[in-house]
Amino acid sequence: MTQQIPERLPGGGVDLSHLAARGQAPQSQAGPPAGASVAATGGSVVDVPSLVIDVSDATFEQVAQLSTVVPVVAFIWAQHSEPSLALGPILERVTRELGGRILLARVDADANPGLTQAFQAQTVPTVVALVGGRPVPLFQGELPEQQVREFFEQLLQLGEQHGVAGRVNAPDTDGAEAPEAGPAEPVIPEAHLAAIEAAESGDYERAITEWEAVLTRAPADAEARAALVQVKLLHRLQGLTADEIRSAAAAAPTDIEAQLRVADLDVSGGHVEDAFLRLLDLFAAQDTDGRAVIRERLLELFEVVGVADPRVAAARGRLANLLY
Repeated sequence: MTQQIPERLPGGGVDLSHLAARGQAPQSQAGPPAGASVAATGGSVVDVPSLVIDVSDATFEQVAQLSTVVPVVAFIWAQHSEPSLALGPILERVTRELGGRILLARVDADANPGLTQAFQAQTVPTVVALVGGRPVPLFQGELPEQQVREFFEQLLQLGEQHGVAGRVNAPDTDGAEAPEAGPAEPVIPEAHLAAIEAAESGDYERAITEWEAVLTRAPADAEARAALVQVKLLHRLQGLTADEIRSAAAAAPTDIEAQLRVADLDVSGGHVEDAFLRLLDLFAAQDTDGRAVIRERLLELFEVVGVADPRVAAARGRLANLLY
């Protein structure tokens, strides 16, 4: 039976438009992403290095900008997943057969947890499209080639309905498979290097100091702010085992620090709803001083998860109700 993708862009679900828009100029002034060049009037044809591009958390936004020209299909995969390894060649073959009307972005789930979380990929492989910066869920798991073709044809129709019907030019546009390109090297701002090096070495305390220094000089640096809250979470958990944290929380259900620590553990392990529910229930039972501490941690965890995440929106709404 033919599977159907949505006939319109979904209003709910994961809003990934912030990934495409982050760091982008207003649409009237924005040009093609770095490394691409407009090859026809109207910006409807863009040159790219390949129709199949490996992307990372750091480089995805450049490719996402191309979703205003052609639908961009994000393929979240993993080397250890046999269905991923079987589906990948099918997606690449169908993409190249369409001659530049679709771009395929490959996301290694293990190496790119930010994108994996943003796409809410609960399993690999997961395939999601972007049309004009908006997400269109396609399918999960392995599919026969004919069904992949049907999904892509429907995606092209959806793109036309929303004015996304351009083309991208690449050496492999004519159907000949180009050599597989490695992931694009992310450009790291010089101001971030010291903080990144500290975090990678496990010196989270120094990394926190470095990120705070970056934000003192550039308070609007969103990447630095996101990195800071993540490193703070890692620092709070450093040197502790999951069993120690959970045992302490179970033994002292009213101890705020113990409950904050297990919420950190839950977020780090992907149990986001459990963490938020724990802290919101604790918040409701506290006096003013206790509430201030819990609220501060909740706001920080909202940033770790991502403010566009629907789980954050739900928790933020309940927090507001408890406050007012």
